[in-house]
Amino acid sequence: MDIKAADVAKLRAMTGAGMMDCKKALVEANGDFSRAQDIIREKGKLVAAKRADRTATEGVVVSKIVGQKGYMICLACETDFVAKNADFINSAKEILDIAVEADAADIDALKAYVSGGKTVAEIVTEKSGQTGEKVELAYYGKIEAPKCVTYIHMNNKLGTLIGFNKDIDAEVAKDVAMQAAAMAPIAIDKGDCDPKVVEHERMIGREQARQEGKPEAMLDKIADGKVNKFLNENTLLNQALVKNNKLTVRAYIQSADKDATVVAYKRFSLND
Repeated sequence: MDIKAADVAKLRAMTGAGMMDCKKALVEANGDFSRAQDIIREKGKLVAAKRADRTATEGVVVSKIVGQKGYMICLACETDFVAKNADFINSAKEILDIAVEADAADIDALKAYVSGGKTVAEIVTEKSGQTGEKVELAYYGKIEAPKCVTYIHMNNKLGTLIGFNKDIDAEVAKDVAMQAAAMAPIAIDKGDCDPKVVEHERMIGREQARQEGKPEAMLDKIADGKVNKFLNENTLLNQALVKNNKLTVRAYIQSADKDATVVAYKRFSLND
């Protein structure tokens, strides 16, 4: 049947798919817009299935603070070309807005959330059809605290969310968020670390000391010292501050407010 250019443009506006894909869908659907949208969606699923074995290592990280809550997502794709496309970046921001609306507890809950008659998982799948690449929701994080801040690095591939127990100087808060981005702490404080990680570091420390020929009776003490050094270097509050390594992050925060501390932390990087 004869498909008008205006109808193709209308379907493109509704779906975000390419002009030729929209025309083919309208032809196949005999001009039925509802069916044509389904065909576009089905095509998206087909593309996603074909590319299931591909690696989505590019993409964008976006975040938003709403009151005492912070949200961050990563929409991943295969190429930097797509990641830098304005439509793709806007898609990530739209999904972030849905995440705020959903206030989902985790990524599975977000993927299952229905917006505009489609689940977030379906919306992401449609992006595969529109871009011709594998697209996936690679990350979703949420924090809640009296004071929340976020930092997205200039390449849009790395972001952090930091929650403080109280309001704090904006520059200090930003510095802490940037510190977390740069130094990738594994936890906020020593007591927050996974015991398995701590025990693994202790085992490594013992073996290193043994290889160095240290007396067996000294291995545990040496290992404890190595673990403490590891925790100082890899927990946010105990790290040396990047902008002034004479201070720890904890000391820097307390220099602004002795009662302030970090109570929530999320970090995601496409490069890790």
